[in-house]
Amino acid sequence: MMKIAVTSQNRKNITEHAGRCRNFWIFNTQDGVIVDKELLELPKEQSFYESDNHAPHPLDDINIFIAGDMGQGLVRRLARKDITSLITKETDPETAVLLYLKGELPTEESSPHAGNCQDHKH
Repeated sequence: MMKIAVTSQNRKNITEHAGRCRNFWIFNTQDGVIVDKELLELPKEQSFYESDNHAPHPLDDINIFIAGDMGQGLVRRLARKDITSLITKETDPETAVLLYLKGELPTEESSPHAGNCQDHKH
């Protein structure tokens, strides 16, 4: 069983600013097939931007994290928890997961600072 989280603030499309996103589609997959999916809605204080890097997080048990964009800080934070982060221009969450499972998801490199970082706590 593999758990894949996809950023989707509007519950329809993949969200670009992963750090501020609070809605995630969680796909449970097995043997390359989606078994089920559920929407995880977090309060603002549990977004990656607002939450403590070292505290437990509701997404700690996922294996793969897919977003439209994210900064290097979030990539490192996920990697410390053995979560693989992927950036894609695919806009549909389920399509992205299906492409990932087939090894065909087009991915991009993360930017040094994705989104508007002038007010980030660095």
